[in-house]
Amino acid sequence: MGLDAISLFFEVSMDPFIFRGDNFVLSWHGFLSVVAVIVAVYLVGRWAPKNGINPDDVYSIATWAILGGIIGARLVHVVDDLSYYANNPVQIFAVWKGGIAIWGAVLGGFAGGWIYASIRSFPRARIADLAAPALAFGMGIGRIGDIINGEHLAKLTMKPWGIVWSHPDSLSYQKWGLNPSHPAVVYEMLLDLAIGFLLIFFFRKRIRPDGMLFPVLLVSYSFFRFFILFFHDYPIVVLGLNQAQVICLIVLVVTVPILFLKANFIAPAEPEPLNEHPMTRSERRRMKD
Repeated sequence: MGLDAISLFFEVSMDPFIFRGDNFVLSWHGFLSVVAVIVAVYLVGRWAPKNGINPDDVYSIATWAILGGIIGARLVHVVDDLSYYANNPVQIFAVWKGGIAIWGAVLGGFAGGWIYASIRSFPRARIADLAAPALAFGMGIGRIGDIINGEHLAKLTMKPWGIVWSHPDSLSYQKWGLNPSHPAVVYEMLLDLAIGFLLIFFFRKRIRPDGMLFPVLLVSYSFFRFFILFFHDYPIVVLGLNQAQVICLIVLVVTVPILFLKANFIAPAEPEPLNEHPMTRSERRRMKD
């Protein structure tokens, strides 16, 4: 990713943009966001047959989930920078120029997929269980683009793991120059990947009924991201919190009661104990008779 050691810090020197045209730009964030969506949909489609779900149904739902995610991501971003878009309303639709919010993508994508699955009478709960870890992995991939772009501003730090964004087109460079800031997006990437693995290897076999993995994703992501967001340099909106933190709290207020009221945690199936006294050949023969 173009990381080079500078003293005790790390440098990201890559150009945030892969391609620049007169009316179109392609950033690493945008490109890896597309890769993230493809990977997430692929994973759900791959897991679907083992869970009694037709992969074609998954792809149909994904179309509407992606549409809802794009609308939600853009809408939350516009609200976050409402003063600019109020004076430049045409720019609201210029998605190709960048500007999305992860919470809008998650919630908008969930709403779009859930509504379509409801209309088509698809097994929503089981599909949501498959989508939860895939979404976590997808968000982790998308964060790689954020790391390259340096567009999610974080507070300055003198910690040895601080990052310097040195490309002049990076927003972090434009604000902080060559001063190191917290690698907050790295923290978020590690969080996303950790949640994805925990959902698959721990919670998947320990929580019932179907459909509870998605609330687990929302609760764990909201809780830990709330604290990571203190490292970001985002505008304060209320009570010392930024907009993303407020959304984290709202999501927690909604999803924690769902887990308490509906989720049941069960112990994984114990392997059958080994027989300390294996049957003799004559005993096995008598059983067959």
